[in-house]
Amino acid sequence: MEQTVRLQKFLADAGVSSRRKAEELIAAGKVRVNGAIAQIGDKVDPKHDVVTVGGKKIARGTALVYFVMNKPRGYVTTMSDENGRKCVAELIRDVGARVYPVGRLDRDSEGLLLFTNDGEFANAMTHPSHHVQKVYRVSVRPKVTDEQITVLTSALMIDGRNTVPADVRVVSNEEDKSILEFTIFEGRNRQIRRLCEEAGLETLRLKRLSVGQLTLGKLKPGEYRPLTRDEVSLLKRQTGNY
Repeated sequence: MEQTVRLQKFLADAGVSSRRKAEELIAAGKVRVNGAIAQIGDKVDPKHDVVTVGGKKIARGTALVYFVMNKPRGYVTTMSDENGRKCVAELIRDVGARVYPVGRLDRDSEGLLLFTNDGEFANAMTHPSHHVQKVYRVSVRPKVTDEQITVLTSALMIDGRNTVPADVRVVSNEEDKSILEFTIFEGRNRQIRRLCEEAGLETLRLKRLSVGQLTLGKLKPGEYRPLTRDEVSLLKRQTGNY
């Protein structure tokens, strides 16, 4: 008999969702194993057990795929939205698998966004402890001061835990605004926007330029492409989890 695995790992590996989202689906009673409602902590035998989500049977063994998109502003980073807002699922189509975004970009943010059906990869890329470097170009108002830079490069308390301080470089200054380059190592919830608020700065535009050594390249807003095998391998190595 094949070794059993945790149910949320099975769902992530099958491309249903990230592990965190899988746990939410289980807690909501939407997942069944052999007809019985599943519980958090359940394990399954992928070869013999029948797993369904919302009544749909989940097949194991889907080929793993990886994509990078230049997300435009105005789209929420979900595959569906109960409020009827535009979501990134409308932009990524016909990729041969059910993919989901890795991490988040706010609706008003733009730039590099990864998609995959590889739950292990998604978890490794987004876990704060792995410190995958991400670079952002951020326009703020008013013109930044040295004192505000000190605030921007300080630790920030989010969800009861301090962030790893960001690196911040001034790209250019105008009379009433500045363009900054942030390098962060965790990607905590709205980290950059919260830092700017803490410093008394208004965020005018926020664009993610790179994740690890992967950059947007020539992708236009709304465009996406598959990652090469070398790019996937490099990102996995940068998480330190492979």
